[in-house]
Amino acid sequence: MEIPTVDSKFIEQHKRILRELLDLLLPIETIASEVTGLSGSGFERRFGLRYDEPLIRFRILDSALSGPFGLSDLSIPLRQFQPLDFPCRRVFITENKINGLSFPPVPSSLVIFGLGYGIQALKEVPWLRERPVYYWGDIDTHGFAILSQLRGYFPQTRSLLMDRETLLAGRDLWVCEEPGKRCLADLPHLDEEEQQLYQDLCSNQLGENIRLEQERIAFSRLQEWLDKNL
Repeated sequence: MEIPTVDSKFIEQHKRILRELLDLLLPIETIASEVTGLSGSGFERRFGLRYDEPLIRFRILDSALSGPFGLSDLSIPLRQFQPLDFPCRRVFITENKINGLSFPPVPSSLVIFGLGYGIQALKEVPWLRERPVYYWGDIDTHGFAILSQLRGYFPQTRSLLMDRETLLAGRDLWVCEEPGKRCLADLPHLDEEEQQLYQDLCSNQLGENIRLEQERIAFSRLQEWLDKNL
């Protein structure tokens, strides 16, 4: 229904007062009361309005799962991804877009990529709780922070090429994290080996603010890991 002199810009500019009014006027069952803030499209989510949802980009790594149109590289809104229940046996998640684009074929698998800390968008995807999940990120403080965050949502998550051996083998390719932007928080969802490496990175036991970005790791090392572990 249109209201004369009221357009979408008016709503965008007056969300706070409109929320107070709608909370009073609308039936309680039509309000998503669990959404309490305005950030992250909170107004729209609270009142069931359309908004620019996060897109989940993924590649199907097995051509047998691509369907009749042969689609393999897809980006779909989070709301459509949540109930997808994709018929795969395992899911890889990689931080870097290039690594997701170049990930090799793997039977009955898909790879989700390019989310970074936006990985929290996946926490409400129920079918991911029923699949083995593998996370591949940079070997640096933020890479382990994202791994810990993801494992908090999906405890079955395993890390991929985020170990001491891989880090030391790539010594010639190390770069530095910016000193004031490192993650030094407690990360409760790392396993013992991951935790030790994370602590060594935080305390500079192996070098000053070192990091090994995942796109610098040899493709052959990824293939070797897949052949050995799957």
